[in-house]
Amino acid sequence: MTIDIREADDVDHPALAAVVEAAFGEQGASVNDVMARLRGTEDMAVELVAESDGEVVGCVALSRAWLDARERLVDVLVLSPLAVAPDHQRQGIGGRLLAAVPGVAEGLGAPLVFLEGDPRYYGRHGWSAASAHDLERPSRRIPEPACQVLLLREHEPWMTGRLVYPDVWWRSDLVGLRDPELAEIESTLNVD
Repeated sequence: MTIDIREADDVDHPALAAVVEAAFGEQGASVNDVMARLRGTEDMAVELVAESDGEVVGCVALSRAWLDARERLVDVLVLSPLAVAPDHQRQGIGGRLLAAVPGVAEGLGAPLVFLEGDPRYYGRHGWSAASAHDLERPSRRIPEPACQVLLLREHEPWMTGRLVYPDVWWRSDLVGLRDPELAEIESTLNVD
């Protein structure tokens, strides 16, 4: 199977929505709503698709956010969602999409890319806990190890502080987790 990674365009939006809904289940519609809103406010920086034989089988989005550093507000990116169609999962497609992110993000001049996710999975792809770099999660509803970051060439040591998401993530209540899911995950991570 040949997988091509390319930048998405407007005609891809229905296929992207189908992949996100299939991958995220019940939460897929909310994630797609946020993606549409980010596109509408120009907070969407770039969306990449993974394509196999002309079919969109995965996607990743990078949206604009800020780091509230002591010196000044810093433009950063947030990776969300990363989605692969269920019948194409566990074939390395997510890893291929993640491998494309640093080059794309650096091309946009970003010093940092953040995400909320499983540290075991993303750690294998070069991401590390934001807290290890004096970077703070935007909400206590994100278990500390799950707030991950990728430091890029433009990163400078003074760039520390709290990640600030665009308003659409908060309005849709998609920052972090709520109980009982949050409590379950925290118990497996031994997080306070």
